[in-house]
Amino acid sequence: MKLLSVVTALLAAGSTVAFAPSKMGGARSVVSTNMAASEELYIDEERRFLMNLILLGSGALTIGAIGVPYIAFFVPPGAGGGSGGTPAKDALGNDIFAQAYLSEKPANDRSLAQGLKGDATYLIVKEDKTLENYGLNAVCTHLGCVVPWSSANNKFMCPCHGSQYAPNGAVVRGPAPLPLALAHCDVADDGKIMFSPWTEDDFRTGGKGWWN
Repeated sequence: MKLLSVVTALLAAGSTVAFAPSKMGGARSVVSTNMAASEELYIDEERRFLMNLILLGSGALTIGAIGVPYIAFFVPPGAGGGSGGTPAKDALGNDIFAQAYLSEKPANDRSLAQGLKGDATYLIVKEDKTLENYGLNAVCTHLGCVVPWSSANNKFMCPCHGSQYAPNGAVVRGPAPLPLALAHCDVADDGKIMFSPWTEDDFRTGGKGWWN
């Protein structure tokens, strides 16, 4: 009986040992499955991040393509000045070159060009056939009409309400309350006539220019 009990115990122990590796294999299978799931989750996160970047980039390009021209529409075309200035342009939008311009104009001529912010601006030819160092904005300071130059009367005469200005743009007769606005007029190295903002005092009134 004792011998039978010993044999039975050994067989039981052997069967326990025999089945032990199968439990470890099951645990390894679970770990492998979890690792695979983690890797798939990591890949999905990378894909999601990449798709978000693509969507964000395409959205930014679309907004830029629409927004930049919209903003540029409200920027005045002649808002330059400072260093280079704004080229004077003729009625066709071509840059005006001083040498050619002066060869075509008589002394004391006052002809219109496109100036700062696209405003009509008078170029003034002096007695010695050189350009005056300032241009005159042609917009009447009363109600905004464009004031023509009358060479016969030697003054600017507004046809709307009778305002008159001297050759330098100072008010001669109302109802205009203020002189015509000034702009610097210079010749660039390449020969182009350039306008730039007049920020100094108005030499006609001795005070700050009303347009500043």
